[in-house]
Amino acid sequence: MSKELTEALNEQMNFEFYSAHVYQAMAAYCSGESLDGFANFFIVQAEEERFHAMKIYKFLNDRGQRATLAALPEPKNEYASMLDVFEHGYAHEQQNTKKFYNLADIALNEREHATMYFLKWFIDEQVEEEALFDNIIQKLRRIEKDSNAFYMLDAEFGKRSFTPPAE
Repeated sequence: MSKELTEALNEQMNFEFYSAHVYQAMAAYCSGESLDGFANFFIVQAEEERFHAMKIYKFLNDRGQRATLAALPEPKNEYASMLDVFEHGYAHEQQNTKKFYNLADIALNEREHATMYFLKWFIDEQVEEEALFDNIIQKLRRIEKDSNAFYMLDAEFGKRSFTPPAE
């Protein structure tokens, strides 16, 4: 594996840890608004992002490369509304997708087939993540003025959990 690809994978691993940090901050915002279901949604998102980071960590080690950790930037902590939170989450997922596409381009250019295969899982995951956030944004826009529906959605998110996928 080239130095460029190793560095790019390390950068992505650190971005996944940062993503967990971002979602934990969103959870804290939701908790501060007494929206525990929405907070749970983002706690689960944070768990998933840490799982993704560790998946890259393990891949680097399995390929004889060293995982290196970097400092995390401070995440956004204040939002105008729950819609604003999810719009920021969606934009973050879109940014993450672009980063995975860049990684896949590097692996493809290097004909690094093991890494290309490894990255396919993440690219498929990003399609799901973007669709999830887009769907929630559409729901939030529809129920904007219906407080009953908003609290039903909060209750639904309170039941969400993370189970790592079987390898």
